[in-house]
Amino acid sequence: MLPQQPEDRLARLRGPASPEPYTARKITALTANPACARRAVLDAAGVDKALLATRIGFEPRFGQSPFALTRGQAFETLVAWGGYAELVSLLRTELAVPVTEAAVADLTEVAGNSAPAVRARETQRLLERIAAGDEDRLILGHPMLTLDVAGRTAFLEPDALTHRIGGRFYAVEIRSFPAIDGQADPARTAEAVKQAAVHVIALRQAFHRAGLPPEAVADEFLLICPKDFSNRPYGRLLDLRQELDAVEFQLGRLRRAADLTETLPADASFDLAEDSAGSPVRDAGELDASVGALEAAYSPSCLSFCEMSRYCRQEAETAGEPARLGSGVRNDLPGIGSTRTALGLIDGTVEPEPEQAEIAELLRTAARLRDLRGGGAA
Repeated sequence: MLPQQPEDRLARLRGPASPEPYTARKITALTANPACARRAVLDAAGVDKALLATRIGFEPRFGQSPFALTRGQAFETLVAWGGYAELVSLLRTELAVPVTEAAVADLTEVAGNSAPAVRARETQRLLERIAAGDEDRLILGHPMLTLDVAGRTAFLEPDALTHRIGGRFYAVEIRSFPAIDGQADPARTAEAVKQAAVHVIALRQAFHRAGLPPEAVADEFLLICPKDFSNRPYGRLLDLRQELDAVEFQLGRLRRAADLTETLPADASFDLAEDSAGSPVRDAGELDASVGALEAAYSPSCLSFCEMSRYCRQEAETAGEPARLGSGVRNDLPGIGSTRTALGLIDGTVEPEPEQAEIAELLRTAARLRDLRGGGAA
């Protein structure tokens, strides 16, 4: 009997459902918390984390509404209308590009085929034509790119890539949140910057394969969003250099998801399929046990970007993990897995292990100083 391949193991964990694809948003979430084996395995296996969390009683409480999704699609359609006429207009404003139009290659599908692999091949072919000196004024709409993420191939789709401008190309991100008096929501802008960094890294790899210098992809990207309270597109160039360094560093730290599955029990499963009667084939208890077998690295920031965060928060609270109070508390308690243990070390009810002796003395000193300052009064 042949040994099970890592890809087969991940597919078996997911069950018969089609895999959820990697997106730039998922990759930025992974790189924001590279130590989380739970997220790494679930994303690599293509598990629907929102549905999984709901099945085990922790329905996510964030995400875009159908209205917001529809509005976003409508705004992107407006920007792309007429051969990206609005984009060309913004390029004239932001980059002083002296052209009024450009050719457009819409890569949403290729000859009626929308398969990611087919679109990625066509994107690469067009980049090779650009490298050969052709199509200098070609805008790529929805190019499909590939990126290795912890040993798995991710297919990524920027909104657009500009034509050659002064020897450089610019990634374009289209968002439906408004810029009021030239200022967009900082949190949403930061998220767009992170996702643009992932796209630029993938673009530079594609450029390298096509024989183009990777640095031809600019360190800036063009963010397009509605101006003020209208639907009129507004564009602004944003610097990516700091985020590019951070994302590349974290991508290099990600552990291979296939290796992480080796710690799972043989009967672990995240199968969310339903039987002919519409009932889940795996009950909540089975799913819960499988999720719990994967090591998590919870912190309060997970609540803003991970569908499993409410489950992980309860798990961390039950165990008394210092990280549930934030990375600062976790870093201040090295080698201590529970805040209950920390309190026991302070009041002397817990005897420190040899490796905990130093931190135990520091905790007791801090407690004494707090009492001297009156901080211990109830």
